[in-house]
Amino acid sequence: MLKKMETDLVIVGAGPGGYTAAFYAAERGLKVILVEQDKRPGGICLNRGCIPSKALLHATHILKEAKGSDRMGIHFEPPRVNLNQLQDWKESILEKLSSGIRGYAKGKGINYMKGRGFFEDSNTLRVETDNGQEYISFKKAIVAVGSKPVIPKTFDLGNPRVMTSDGALEIEDVPQDLLIVGGGYIGMELGTVYAAMGSSVVLAEALDSILSGGADPDLIVPVIKSAKLAFKEIRTGVKVLKMATAGKKIKVTFEAKPKNKEELYDKVLVAIGRSPNSSGLGLENTKIVKDAKGFIQINYRQETDDPQILAIGDVAGGIMLAHKAAKEAKVAVDTILGGGRTFENIIIPAVVFTDPEIAWCGLTETEAKLKNIPIKIAKFPWSASGRALTLDHPEGLTKLIVDKE
Repeated sequence: MLKKMETDLVIVGAGPGGYTAAFYAAERGLKVILVEQDKRPGGICLNRGCIPSKALLHATHILKEAKGSDRMGIHFEPPRVNLNQLQDWKESILEKLSSGIRGYAKGKGINYMKGRGFFEDSNTLRVETDNGQEYISFKKAIVAVGSKPVIPKTFDLGNPRVMTSDGALEIEDVPQDLLIVGGGYIGMELGTVYAAMGSSVVLAEALDSILSGGADPDLIVPVIKSAKLAFKEIRTGVKVLKMATAGKKIKVTFEAKPKNKEELYDKVLVAIGRSPNSSGLGLENTKIVKDAKGFIQINYRQETDDPQILAIGDVAGGIMLAHKAAKEAKVAVDTILGGGRTFENIIIPAVVFTDPEIAWCGLTETEAKLKNIPIKIAKFPWSASGRALTLDHPEGLTKLIVDKE
């Protein structure tokens, strides 16, 4: 008979949702095991998302500030980038933060296990560790395994010159000619990084605008103006049909009339979205139901169709943001403890770390019009802000959506 570890709660995935749930549950007296298959905790956000991208954006922001300081009477030698040092600095941040998570978990009495979790049934998790298999018998489980970049089969050449955001964050070199497929926040943020480091960036977006579906169009205008100066070209309403290896280049075919167009690039970044990490977990051995795209179906209490298992974060769909996963983590733990908190009528702030940045929260003008909600709009241009002028960044604005009543 297999010997099983026993716990009140097992959490699969140690990203912002998973470790927040673990800390919150342990503080409330639950016996917790936190399982993570990656080399370090922190999930996508810490290892291949929020943190490394913001580190690189800060570094390249310094580059841009140095290059643009002449008008203030401050002159620098042309800045040089040592990619190895930049990577080492970035990695030191990630290691420090992940060590902090491990240390905090230990201090809370959480059993942190490095290994791949697989559900044998609705009360048993098998964990494949470096030292063999462990079995955990649990009362409740939370699935918090995150998401991964989407890359269509027609783009997946098995060639490192075709990158997802994971590869692009490594910055092994700075390509002369870089194509970015996708004008969402990932493509725009990483385009900002590579353009500042010297790449000639062409961005292709199939929709009619970049950064669509989030902030209002007038807030995106300053970003478009800045990107048009930083990038070689921004193409909207343009579809990429296929890619092929052509020596040391990638040959890209664009849809065009009357004839499709082909161009060569040193590297291509595919940033067209993310899909849930919901396969290979043994979920078919539970009562969990997934939708057509693989997201785990949940209710407002983070409960799945399996009474013993809850799900949070990217794998459960919705907006893929770290702070949204952390909020869901607390809802899930409260649900387990019999509390009444739900993930309903939640206002989630969002930020795009382009240059300039965009941040918004609550009802947008676009949403108000779609829902026929009467509003007033107040705008303040930063060209009239003393603080913005002293920072030499007067291109933005503040916008308020006000209830008429």
